[in-house]
Amino acid sequence: MVQIIEDDAVAASHGKRSPGLPAWFRQELPDMDKIREMQRKFRSSGLHTVCESALCPNMGKCWGQGVATFMILGEICTRACRFCAVKAGRPQGVNDGEPFEIAAAVQDLRLRYVVITSVARDDLEDEGAGHFVRTIEAVRAVNPHIKIEVLIPDFSNKPESLNKLVGVRPEVISHNIETVRRLAADVRPQAGHDRSLAVLRNFKKLDPAILTKSSFMMGLGETDEEVMELMRELADTGCDILAIGQYLAPTRLKRHVRAQRFVPPETFGQYKARGLELGFKHVMSAPLVRSSFIAEQGYRECLEKIDALKTNH
Repeated sequence: MVQIIEDDAVAASHGKRSPGLPAWFRQELPDMDKIREMQRKFRSSGLHTVCESALCPNMGKCWGQGVATFMILGEICTRACRFCAVKAGRPQGVNDGEPFEIAAAVQDLRLRYVVITSVARDDLEDEGAGHFVRTIEAVRAVNPHIKIEVLIPDFSNKPESLNKLVGVRPEVISHNIETVRRLAADVRPQAGHDRSLAVLRNFKKLDPAILTKSSFMMGLGETDEEVMELMRELADTGCDILAIGQYLAPTRLKRHVRAQRFVPPETFGQYKARGLELGFKHVMSAPLVRSSFIAEQGYRECLEKIDALKTNH
């Protein structure tokens, strides 16, 4: 089970204090036998999942379905974003055998769709792009029919790194914008709002057929007007898939930003409707949505919409 940590002062719904999270965060108890089985597989292989490292609130649900998001390039990030639970510091060397370990785990778990993400590795010349490529190639070597989504850092928008990734053509390239422009410098100080938009835009220019995806969090202090502007900015890059969820502070450490509000489900529904109006092919918008949550469903629904648009034209 994931322990969600939030101050009582921000556990408020519609301005009222509450001793805990709002009712819409309640979830069914997961299949603990399945979770323990998944943990054994990961512990025996030495692999990391972002599910655990980022304290994802959907870990029980996803692991109960045998689904996980692999995190490559170690578990220590060179950046220290103020919303993230992943450890920050000086990372260790790259494990050259990791792509084959990921491939073996994917085969063992009999996955049809795999999501691969990583910590930021600013210490590497290509910031880890080549390792993503080797991992994709290793996974496809054991299952050429598998669908692969990658959730990447910004690679500092280096053309050579972006080109490496496009060259192996993952089905979906995801890069998260995380928050609105006004809050970006405080929430993710080592990243850049315009740089993230440029990364998404450049992938579309390099290969329009590859689906692009982004995600941002609610509850960091943004206004509704800023959310609408952010969605317009993302739509203008040609982004295909959008995920919007509620921010929850992973710890009470000073490093982590406190949540300012809990956005009700009906407001998330309004964001979804607006996103579809703006031209996103698929929008996931709800309090517990995270960028990799039910990723396969989003990919397939996006393809169905593309096929329908082709038929109508």
